[in-house]
Amino acid sequence: MGISTALRLARVETRTELAAAVLMALGAVGTTVGALLPNLWLFAAAAAVSYAADGYLTARGTYLVKLLGRVGAGVGNRFLLRQLLLVLLLARTGLSEDSVIYPALGCFVGFQALHAVHRAVVTLITKRRRLPFATRNIDLSGLGIPDGPPPWLVTRSAEKMLHWDLVAVAGLLVTGATGVAGWGLAGCTGTVLAGVLRTLLLVPYTLGRRLPPGRDAALGFLNDWLREHRPTTVLYFSGSKDSAYQVNMWLETMENVDGVPLVLLRERHLLPQLAATTVPVVCVPSAVHLMNMDLSSVRVALYPANVGKNIHLLRVPTMQHVFIGHGDSDKIASVNPYSKAYDEVWTAGKAGRDRYALANVGVRDEDIVEVGRPQLAPIQTWTGAPMGRIPTVLYAPTWEGWSDEPGNTSLMPAGENIVRRLVESPRPVRVLYKPHPFTGTRSPAAAAAHRRIVALLEHAAERRAADPRWAQEAARHADAHAAARAELARIEARLEALGHSAAPSARDEAAASRDARADQERAAQVKRLRQEWDDAYWRSFGWWEHKVITGAEPRLYDCFNRSDGMVSDISSVVSDFIASGKPYAVTDSAGLGEEEFKRQNTAVRAAVVLGTDASGIGALLDAVSEEDADPLIRARRELKQYLLGPDTPPSMQRFNQAVRQLAAKAEARNDSQAPQETDDLSGATASAVRGGRRSGAGHGPGASETTAVG
Repeated sequence: MGISTALRLARVETRTELAAAVLMALGAVGTTVGALLPNLWLFAAAAAVSYAADGYLTARGTYLVKLLGRVGAGVGNRFLLRQLLLVLLLARTGLSEDSVIYPALGCFVGFQALHAVHRAVVTLITKRRRLPFATRNIDLSGLGIPDGPPPWLVTRSAEKMLHWDLVAVAGLLVTGATGVAGWGLAGCTGTVLAGVLRTLLLVPYTLGRRLPPGRDAALGFLNDWLREHRPTTVLYFSGSKDSAYQVNMWLETMENVDGVPLVLLRERHLLPQLAATTVPVVCVPSAVHLMNMDLSSVRVALYPANVGKNIHLLRVPTMQHVFIGHGDSDKIASVNPYSKAYDEVWTAGKAGRDRYALANVGVRDEDIVEVGRPQLAPIQTWTGAPMGRIPTVLYAPTWEGWSDEPGNTSLMPAGENIVRRLVESPRPVRVLYKPHPFTGTRSPAAAAAHRRIVALLEHAAERRAADPRWAQEAARHADAHAAARAELARIEARLEALGHSAAPSARDEAAASRDARADQERAAQVKRLRQEWDDAYWRSFGWWEHKVITGAEPRLYDCFNRSDGMVSDISSVVSDFIASGKPYAVTDSAGLGEEEFKRQNTAVRAAVVLGTDASGIGALLDAVSEEDADPLIRARRELKQYLLGPDTPPSMQRFNQAVRQLAAKAEARNDSQAPQETDDLSGATASAVRGGRRSGAGHGPGASETTAVG
């Protein structure tokens, strides 16, 4: 069985985790055998291995540990099993039941009860300290949120609590080796006392003075802030933590949008994944709380994704709703019929407009506005084939998608062929591989293909490093690379320090919200340091070295700027790369044939088309190596304007113009509806609507569901 198969079966990601999983299993077997023989030294050695491996895997949060919990072999039961096996070992060594066995049983039973109480207290604190919302860049000092328990008391609290049984286990093993009962009794006493003390330290944090204000007070404070801040444009997002990139790509645009921006999230797990921004952020998980937020000043709501929870804001008539998407591509998701629920759909260029017309999904042409892609500003324009170095080709496949339609991704049918042809090309090239963040999340076949590609590139990198030509180059640049790595470490330490300074006393979500106030100076520092990090990263290794790039940094656009050409699939990655004007290839994974493939997919019109065997890769290598061998230069320029719109005026300027026009449309709609809506209501409800309209809308705190629907 290969390593990759073992990794998959063990549900772990790295060889180190696989080794730990094997050791944990061996430890369980060893303690069982040691207890049955009995063999105290075998038991002690196996228990030590078991504790170490179990602790490592639990701290890493591996899926294997979660899976064990689902099948009844969670961390608590694993500790209990070791404890019972130790009692069995002591019984089989012939120790007196009165002096050792009964105290050991009493200790472990009592300790498990303490563990249950401890978990209940931690759960209570977590629940009572959770605000109905979480924020970033909003001053919550007026709420008077106190500090929560220190991290060492609540982070992985169950595991840390259970590890206090080591005191009893160690004492009882010494008793087993020496026959002196005092060691075991002392260990058992120490374990119970430690458990009691750890639980007692948490109790004060369950009391009122250590808790944030209640739900009504917190929501009232948030609405007061909204009435004072008066946001006019909201970026609304709901999704999994892996989809955070979809909202992150719009944060810089929101920082430059006309009016007063606000980011509105719906899931708490998105906050840790959110990129740095100076825009105020509010996360409101509850639909009821969202519906009672005072968003009366908002005129434009922007939606990067089509998800079910969008309906909770779409139901508000006093703002105009816009689907902006999270990329521009010929994928079927780009013309989702859901889009007709919005007042407008904003596309990058005319291609998006034509795409909706061809799809005929109910989106009217007059509701489509071409605004360009403000995010593409960092992408550098191509200046021609590289001089004095080998070209760099980026392979950036999209993920497998939610269905098994052929053509979703090149990863399985063609990925290895593409990378192999690149690394084995007679003309040397450097390969960068940056897969989609979702790769392998749904399809085991995609995950396996990804691992094979990584192994292929690692092997190619080793071969190149051993080649005398490149070894000599590496030696010449060794000092510069070492200096860049040192600079990277310095920048990362500084970024980490700035991250901590953003929330110096944060202990939990409530305190993190309290301490994550807007700091323009810090934000500017972070931005500058990230730019320095990016520069140092690319200087930390050779311009000839193959590289696998996963994670958020370096960003995809940074990879664009360091590449001379790209291979990808039908996705927004291709449309974005076209902004650079560089040669690119797209894989016909579904086997449509070049003519039909180009007919169905606009972004392929200026591409080198690859089959699943990647046999056409030579045309791309010609284009990135010699400008005269690139017949598609003019086609790429024309396609760029069609897909992304004109270069002037700048996209951000067009985007802001669209925001202003839509805000004016919302104002006109609200003014025209004011008498009718007020006549249809009565009493307190009518007063609430009139009061809301004075500040812009009828969607304030305390508004009933009927009022919100309008």
